[in-house]
Amino acid sequence: MTRVLEPEDRAIVEATQAGLPLVEQPYAAVAEKTGLSEAEVMARLLRMMDEGIIRRIGIVPNHYALGIKHNAMTVWDVADEEVSRLGPLVGALPFVTHCYRRPRREPIWRYNLFAMVHGRSAVVVAEKISTIAELLGDACRAHDVLVSTRILKKTGMRLKSSSDTPKNARKHERKAV
Repeated sequence: MTRVLEPEDRAIVEATQAGLPLVEQPYAAVAEKTGLSEAEVMARLLRMMDEGIIRRIGIVPNHYALGIKHNAMTVWDVADEEVSRLGPLVGALPFVTHCYRRPRREPIWRYNLFAMVHGRSAVVVAEKISTIAELLGDACRAHDVLVSTRILKKTGMRLKSSSDTPKNARKHERKAV
């Protein structure tokens, strides 16, 4: 079922889609920006999470700013009958930031389990990859490491601002010409 956002919910999403304000009381700041009470902002966010409109509220750290400059997406060819059991174990490792199962695309792509690891050095990342390999054991037939060479901007879905109407878009387009 598709649900149309109420104007108040849309205002909250627009106010938070680039991140919560970095202030002592972020929900109060969102409330001030949207004209709602802090309690209503929080209640609406919780309801939208319960309804699956918002999946989660979390932080997206800048690993480089934290000194964690070595990153690798590890990909694993894990026996299909074992991946459902082993995947959550890999995902629970404290150094795995995200882990997920994906369909194989054989013969080009044989890997069905992905796990992202970060570290302060290439040696640390290699040690973490070895730990995953040990955990997977004989259920893993092969793996590869895709090393990050640059930072990609991490953002969630963005709604167009309610001020981005076709009329305003045309006006901006004319100014740019």
